[in-house]
Amino acid sequence: MTSGRFANSISTALRHPGVIALIVAGVTIAAMLIVDHGPWSRAKTQPAHVAMYATTGEAARAAGAEVLPTKPKSPIEPARPGPKTSPAINPVTP
Repeated sequence: MTSGRFANSISTALRHPGVIALIVAGVTIAAMLIVDHGPWSRAKTQPAHVAMYATTGEAARAAGAEVLPTKPKSPIEPARPGPKTSPAINPVTP
């Protein structure tokens, strides 16, 4: 009889929101540790011919390609239909 009562009390305790939150937190922390510190998160060394160029433009020129600026907009391009939008209050600058 006591084993049935003990099993009932355990199942009741596991349904408590605090216990559920602790279990979810423990699983989440374990998952973050595995993802952040796994063998796949190590720095990857690049071969010399790849690491030699710092920018895409340098690599393209070394391969013999021409890097040209984009063409400006056509002066006769029509205005966008619809109402004008207001400028961004806090524009994002890269």
